Amino acid sequence: MPIVTGIIASSLLFSNILISCVFLFFFTLLKILIPFKPVRRKLNTILVFIANRWVSNNSLWMRLTQRMDWEIQLPETLDPKGWYFVISNHQSWVDIMVLQHCLNGRIPLLKFFLKQELIKVPIMGAAWWALDFPFMKRYSIAYLEKHPEMKGKDIETTRKACEKFRDMPTSVMNFLEGTRFTPAKHQQQNSPFKYLLKPKAGGMAFAFNAMGDQFRSILDVTIHYPDGIPTYWAFLQGKMKRCHVIVQEKPIPDQLRHGDYENDPEYRLAFQQWVQALWYEKDQTLKRLTQQNLTESKSTRD
Repeated sequence: MPIVTGIIASSLLFSNILISCVFLFFFTLLKILIPFKPVRRKLNTILVFIANRWVSNNSLWMRLTQRMDWEIQLPETLDPKGWYFVISNHQSWVDIMVLQHCLNGRIPLLKFFLKQELIKVPIMGAAWWALDFPFMKRYSIAYLEKHPEMKGKDIETTRKACEKFRDMPTSVMNFLEGTRFTPAKHQQQNSPFKYLLKPKAGGMAFAFNAMGDQFRSILDVTIHYPDGIPTYWAFLQGKMKRCHVIVQEKPIPDQLRHGDYENDPEYRLAFQQWVQALWYEKDQTLKRLTQQNLTESKSTRD
């Protein structure tokens, strides 16, 4: 029964969170109390190890409770000791579980760009902070007009967050759409893409400006749910039967590794055009996967 599966999966999920956070918070406390950089680097390694085990345990209970047909395409060049900037389309909170399941152990731990408000999420907010996930606080144009002194603060926050990743291999993850895809948002934006919202290039550009030379490449991830976008509860109940994930490693153009996105219009335009091209290709990939699924479904019915 789906409801029973959901209860079991939820119990395993929360048990894993609680047990992992006990160890995570203990070593985080040591990191706060001990001011010596060599010791803190060692503690950071321990914290990442705990987080990777956390993700591995999630994959374990997913295998135990979900009868999932995974179709995952990965490049053979992935390096767990490399630095990557990872981008993906965003449709559901399930995306995070999918990304971690597919990439854990193949590249360094994913560090997600998170909205500042998420630091208030019980337990998880503290865990993300302990693992140095970058929390972003974006200001609207209207707000900056009233508070011009805050201009550039979001950029500085991004730079400081990314500078923490220089000492050990890291995968910086960013959902360029900034929010989950829904038909209503798609219509409101008047998005030029059929299966995607408009991408926001600013956070990615600021991260490149902070550590562009260290990123080996970008990993462009496309997630497709053949049976429709699942809710998190539907996923826990085992109702998500299929998932198709395509991971492509792509080079970062040298001229885009560094630049002033905010004040250099030529650099900003070049960066936006590059991101738009990536998004157009992703939209075409989703179109192909959708049509392929429709053809397979029709063949099955016939």
